[in-house]
Amino acid sequence: MIQRLRHMLVKEFLQLFRDPRMRMIILGMPLLQMLVLSFALTNDVTDIKTAILDFDRTPSSRELAEEFTSSGYFEIVEYAESQSDIQRILDRGRARVVIHIPAGFEGDLQSGRTGQVQVIADGTDSNSTAIVFGYSNLIIGNYTQRKIAERIDSYGAAGIEIGEVGIQTRAWYNPNLESKYFYVPALVGLMLVVVSMVLTSIAIVKEREIGTIEQVMVTPITRTEFIIGKTLPYMIICYVLMTIMFILARVVFGIPIKGGIFLLYILAGIYLLGNLGLALLISVSANTQQQALLTAFFFMMPAVLLSGFLFPIHNMPVTVQYLTYLNPMRWFLEILSGIVMKGVGLESIWQAALGQSVLAVLFLTLAVSRFRKTMS
Repeated sequence: MIQRLRHMLVKEFLQLFRDPRMRMIILGMPLLQMLVLSFALTNDVTDIKTAILDFDRTPSSRELAEEFTSSGYFEIVEYAESQSDIQRILDRGRARVVIHIPAGFEGDLQSGRTGQVQVIADGTDSNSTAIVFGYSNLIIGNYTQRKIAERIDSYGAAGIEIGEVGIQTRAWYNPNLESKYFYVPALVGLMLVVVSMVLTSIAIVKEREIGTIEQVMVTPITRTEFIIGKTLPYMIICYVLMTIMFILARVVFGIPIKGGIFLLYILAGIYLLGNLGLALLISVSANTQQQALLTAFFFMMPAVLLSGFLFPIHNMPVTVQYLTYLNPMRWFLEILSGIVMKGVGLESIWQAALGQSVLAVLFLTLAVSRFRKTMS
């Protein structure tokens, strides 16, 4: 019995590892992903893109803005000029936070009154927004204590009215910071990745294994027509699934689509084409269904983890942030956030639409070029 079992084990290992591609999938990809993802995945919220709307324009207001930047948590990327700039900045994702310092801020402090500061944040990601508000309260609290200490050192404690800084926090698009408004739409994008990648990745290699690919090879159908024929059925399935999920999101969780549904479905179609193109590329490159499924799995995991679904992209190392540009899910989550939660149009999400369009064309072109109507 032991001898037979030993021969069986040797046979299985030889069969498993004799294909160089299989060795790379089993050993190479997990190690590479562990190295990359270990640097990329963090719950820390740093380098928060911040805009300043300073109507006071005094040394005190500039000093307060400097407190935010010197903390290491906030990065000032823009100075707004008017109230109307706030919506434009947050809609287009140019900054996640706007710090509004009203006119008369310094005068209130010097007169012993409370100087008000408003921190307006993009509330689409409720967890990050809550952390941002916590940082803001801490920074302004420290600033207030330091100013009080400075005035006491200069004038003494007796008879001196010392103004404090009050903070008003406001989360746009998600005032109550309910996580469902972010995660439920994002789950739609996640499920579309899983379904499209798993089903389509075995589409061509399955035909090769069962022998039906030979019937295709003797027909006059072109490579492009074959890829389109393989893509459309799964795309229709994903569209139906997406529609059902959005209906459930509305009925069960009360999450409406604030923006244009027609625009959402067009951009979702481009997203699906990118996923299907990548899955077909895997399918035409694989020798067995097992190899195709394992490869699809190893593409799906980093696609989810590097999409912003669980970990903010702006917290990742710069090199990894550039890698996320090759991830269709990263762009689609931005589109979902913009259309479903913010209700914005194409003018605010055109970069995400362009990014996923380029990826869709790239993956479909590679899939067509890799497919050969031959038995080899």
